[in-house]
Amino acid sequence: MRWRDRLANATIVVLVTVLIGLLANQRLAGLSIDSLFWLRDQLFAAPYAPTQSPTVVVALDEETYRRRPFETIPKAFWTPEIARVLDALVEGGAKVVGFDVIFSTTAESLLPGFERDFLRSLRKASDENKVVLSKVQHQEWPIAPFRGQIAAVRERNVVSANLLRDDDEVIRRISLTFESEDAEQGSRTDNSLALELAVRALGQRPAQLADGGLSLAGYRIPGSERDTMLVNFEGGDAIPTYSFADLYECAKESRSAFFQEQFKDKVVLIGTVVDLEDRQVTSKRFITTHEQGSTAARCVVPPMAGLFRNDLVRDTIPGVYIQASAVNNLLRRDALHEIAPWAGRLLIALASCAAAAVTMTLSPLAAAGAVLAASLLWIAAVTFAFSRGLVLPLLAVPPPAALTLAILIGYRFAVTDRARRLLRNSFALYLAPSVIDRMVEAERLPELGGEDKLVTVMFSDLEGFTALSERLSPSALVELMNDYLTAMTDIIEMQSGFVGRYIGDAIDSVFGAPVDDELHAFHAVRAALACIERLAVLNGEGAFRGNQLRARIGLNTGEALVGNIGSRKRFNYTVMGDTVNLASRLEGANKIYGTVILAAESVRIAAGDGIEWREIDRVRVKGRGTPVAIFEPLGLAGKVAPERQAVAAAFAAGLAAYRAGRFAQAEQLFDTIAETDPPARVFAARSRQLQSMPSPMPWDAVTNLETK
Repeated sequence: MRWRDRLANATIVVLVTVLIGLLANQRLAGLSIDSLFWLRDQLFAAPYAPTQSPTVVVALDEETYRRRPFETIPKAFWTPEIARVLDALVEGGAKVVGFDVIFSTTAESLLPGFERDFLRSLRKASDENKVVLSKVQHQEWPIAPFRGQIAAVRERNVVSANLLRDDDEVIRRISLTFESEDAEQGSRTDNSLALELAVRALGQRPAQLADGGLSLAGYRIPGSERDTMLVNFEGGDAIPTYSFADLYECAKESRSAFFQEQFKDKVVLIGTVVDLEDRQVTSKRFITTHEQGSTAARCVVPPMAGLFRNDLVRDTIPGVYIQASAVNNLLRRDALHEIAPWAGRLLIALASCAAAAVTMTLSPLAAAGAVLAASLLWIAAVTFAFSRGLVLPLLAVPPPAALTLAILIGYRFAVTDRARRLLRNSFALYLAPSVIDRMVEAERLPELGGEDKLVTVMFSDLEGFTALSERLSPSALVELMNDYLTAMTDIIEMQSGFVGRYIGDAIDSVFGAPVDDELHAFHAVRAALACIERLAVLNGEGAFRGNQLRARIGLNTGEALVGNIGSRKRFNYTVMGDTVNLASRLEGANKIYGTVILAAESVRIAAGDGIEWREIDRVRVKGRGTPVAIFEPLGLAGKVAPERQAVAAAFAAGLAAYRAGRFAQAEQLFDTIAETDPPARVFAARSRQLQSMPSPMPWDAVTNLETK
């Protein structure tokens, strides 16, 4: 290969490694794990029979809710019946009973003495170290059992049952420990519900290792150095489930032999198993089966028919089975091991290098066959490793190999001048002629595959587009959108920007590429202001046939990957990266503050003194840990009306008081302008709410934006 080919290979390998690496470390990694559960379930037999499960579930299930006496009384009044079953479980030899259901309310205040049996049972089980209650905390105050129950079992027997969600809201791991506050001991570290149940079952406390990990009875818990454990779910109904209604009747008839036969030396979890409550999406989402109710042996009453549909399979499972699966992993020592992130990135780089070597050596057809065969072998090897408890990145190797293959095959058919002409012709499809001329004059044609550049991204979207599209016929909607997009695109191109793509009513545009523009941030802000002004004029003129269009715009400046993305026959010159994502999030944030344009602080700095601004807030968007200061452009310098400047000054004073924690003063300042200023109304309401809440410690005045 000539030096040009070597350079092209190296560039493509690096780009593919970076792109796939970013995806593999986020949702692609989670999807790989979920897919491996499905592959293992299809190709390998279950390693354990349900009867071998060290953990069982006692379910407050659909059947319980439909049998007497439970069908006629609220769940808060079930505690006498639960006490009877709890006594039978403990007397039957259960190692420990964990509650994954919380009775935070009580009938004691209405009927004094009503809880006596339940509290007596809890105290007795607590004295034998055989009961654990749970609490959960999603906000400042936890949802905890009624204080009488806590007193009965003592606070050390109440632990957190919080579930740990990945960025895609799928539960794949559990937290092993939680920090909590004790009235007597102060801050302390508690085991999670699953870990505490395993500890009680084994009779040994976890040991802290030198690297921060945990060891339980000589078993180093995988992932414990990060205080998590990847749950190794089993397929099907692997955990025996007993209907609480049946066990209650069994306990009433004093059938102690049944409890000894079924629960001796078992970890028992009492939890809710119903159609709607506490259902979670987990790594098991591709291997769930239709629900059958209780699957274990019955004691007294036969199963109730007609409760479940055999044709309905959902991707959720009751949360109690997550805890039960985690306990089984700890007791069986078969939690999943994940390789280090750097090893995953190395595999991506090796796959891309191997695909590049094959593509540049063999014919395109032979290279494609080789990559396909290697991908199938990789999938088989990873699935086998997963069946042995080792998690390799299933979807992190075939995609870089395939992507490298596709790009290099394109490179082999289009090089040097042909590549230059192809690039020019492709730009002519979606760039203004003036922009193409400037590219040629600057001799700054971007390379195939992309390049990192400092740019400003502008993302705009229409408010209420869904309702608009439902109201108009398809032809009328297309005509209206063509008029709107044409008007906005003309403004963007006049300010030296280009539109990377239209996504329905959204416009994704960039300034500073493909041609370098030192003033890209200033031009982007000026374009955003001009778009809003032009839209107001068009609405006033009735240009949209009586429809009033309102746009929201987000701006961000930063490094982004710009380049041609697509196939040899159809491709787009576009921008991708975190800079684009943040611009999109800021566009959506306008809905919260009632603004129409929001920009990151990087835009304000890069735009210079040509724009007047006011700071709106500091926010932490979903998926990013570092807060970002956001600003609203008021207009071009020297052209902002005095009234607007006065409102901005009053808002700044209120914001300073708000950040200092002086919420009463902040409310008064914001209220002075709230009638005409939507952001001030938002902060006035926040200030009122914060006055009625305990002071957050520490107060960082950062708003978390949970939605995109």
